[in-house]
Amino acid sequence: MVETWLPLIAGLVLLVAGGELLVRGAVQAAERLGVSPLVIGLTLVGFGTSMPELVTSVQAGLSGSPGIAYGNIVGSNIANILLIGGISALICPVVVSEATLRRDAALMLGVAALFAALAFTLPMGRLFGTACVAGLVVYIVTVLRQERRSAKRGRLHDESAALPLADPNLEAAPRHAGLVAPLLLALAGLGLVVIGGALLVDGAVALARAFGIGETVIGLTIVAVGTSMPELVTSVIAALKRQGDVAFGNIVGSNIYNILGIGGTTALIAPGTVPSEIVTFDAPLMVGVSALLVVFAATARRIDRWEGLSLTAGYGVYLYVLWP
Repeated sequence: MVETWLPLIAGLVLLVAGGELLVRGAVQAAERLGVSPLVIGLTLVGFGTSMPELVTSVQAGLSGSPGIAYGNIVGSNIANILLIGGISALICPVVVSEATLRRDAALMLGVAALFAALAFTLPMGRLFGTACVAGLVVYIVTVLRQERRSAKRGRLHDESAALPLADPNLEAAPRHAGLVAPLLLALAGLGLVVIGGALLVDGAVALARAFGIGETVIGLTIVAVGTSMPELVTSVIAALKRQGDVAFGNIVGSNIYNILGIGGTTALIAPGTVPSEIVTFDAPLMVGVSALLVVFAATARRIDRWEGLSLTAGYGVYLYVLWP
């Protein structure tokens, strides 16, 4: 029994530790090169915190486990909204900026609906993957341009605001310092993420077989929550520091990355079909909870504690319905 759980737990630990080292090293290297915090937040931090999901989904797709590959993506988005969003709002009501609501939250809902519709009608092939990755590039470029204009007017809003919250020492990295140590740190983190992803997929498959549980259920729950740990930590710290907009932006941004970046890359490297149980239940649910989050955020531009409680309770109901 222990042998069944050990690879899964070890994989989760390596993913979280590796993601932390990867983000820390990449951010320090970028700062020492004089790259702006805005670019760091939208690229390095965004990709770094999504690296566990990316590696896990790609490796699962290559291993012939689409239930884990796409269950991880859809399950992470559901967990980000119901679990992480709910906990963040319970800690401190989440204030939402108009720019985030109109641009990022609307895009999150749109790509969720597009994914659900395409998964219902088509296999996830390389054309879909190319379109998703191209869409992510367009999104990043658009946000960078808009945020640079906002920054000049003193209204900087981006995911990099979570950086000093997660580690206050990162913003103080001296630019004249060497690059060798940060690059080695980032490479070490990447190596841990790759190893952890492989262990997580192997452990999840073994667990599913040992207990007679479908791989899709494992992917939607244990794997999805495990790979979402960086987002959970960042959002909770932001909520504790009364930076609710950072928590909301982290959740919304992660969901966009998950579908466009991770879903697109997975389809490019390992084309496949989304399992029918995800197509008929979990993907539509992802669209529904995305819409619910937008509605909550649009009312008075904040997510109150009672709404956070309803989101958290909703995740409990989801697990109850899903788990055999």
